[in-house]
Amino acid sequence: MKDLTIRGEDRPGTLANTGEILGKANINIEGIIGYRCESSRELHILVEDTALVRRILKDVNIEVKEEREVLVVDVKDHPSELGRVARRIANSGVNINLVYLATNNRLVLGVDNLEKAKNLLFNID
Repeated sequence: MKDLTIRGEDRPGTLANTGEILGKANINIEGIIGYRCESSRELHILVEDTALVRRILKDVNIEVKEEREVLVVDVKDHPSELGRVARRIANSGVNINLVYLATNNRLVLGVDNLEKAKNLLFNID
């Protein structure tokens, strides 16, 4: 699955506008995290159709700064679950550089070695 980094103005209504624009286009945001970065806001959103979201946002002059593939891991809503998953990845030498929660108890992870982390977590050979 892919994560989009969106840059917007640091002012009231920026998040609301983005949510309304995507909602009107029937785009479901499956995961999100937002924060202030210098004088702007950055959002990371997890969506199914990144090409469509890019087009929609471009049409309303909202900048998509980056698109990257991320791991989306089903986790239990339980103490120590984050530590368990993160330790397994860390012990393999892979660095986690993005983390947030998505709908339905899913953990979104950006890592510096996607294939190694996928193989580790999903037993892909």
